[in-house]
Amino acid sequence: MTKTNLNHGIIVLLEFYPSWLALPREKRRELAEDLYSIIRKYNEHVKVKFFDADAFGDGTYTDFILCETSDLKMYHFMWEEIRDTYAYSNGYFKIKKVIMGVQNAYQKFEEEVLEMDSE
Repeated sequence: MTKTNLNHGIIVLLEFYPSWLALPREKRRELAEDLYSIIRKYNEHVKVKFFDADAFGDGTYTDFILCETSDLKMYHFMWEEIRDTYAYSNGYFKIKKVIMGVQNAYQKFEEEVLEMDSE
């Protein structure tokens, strides 16, 4: 019986405030590059995709990020660094909600704990 790492899917709902939109686009790009550089640093451990949701959401968030990882420590470290950025620490955006799940968790349980054959 071999144990495998569990793959975690994480949806991070964000709210960017009007103060962000009031910045010139060049400044927003500069601040966003700080965020992207951190994400690139963790790219080997955490896969990240950005989605703009202003026109589609229910008004409780403006954007969301899909993260995929089997290393929650690296995911956490990435967010610690993001929280230290100028854009986050100066209140241009905040995390509204985090939704998390484990890919095929019941199958891993059956294989590893119940020692059932995988189908």
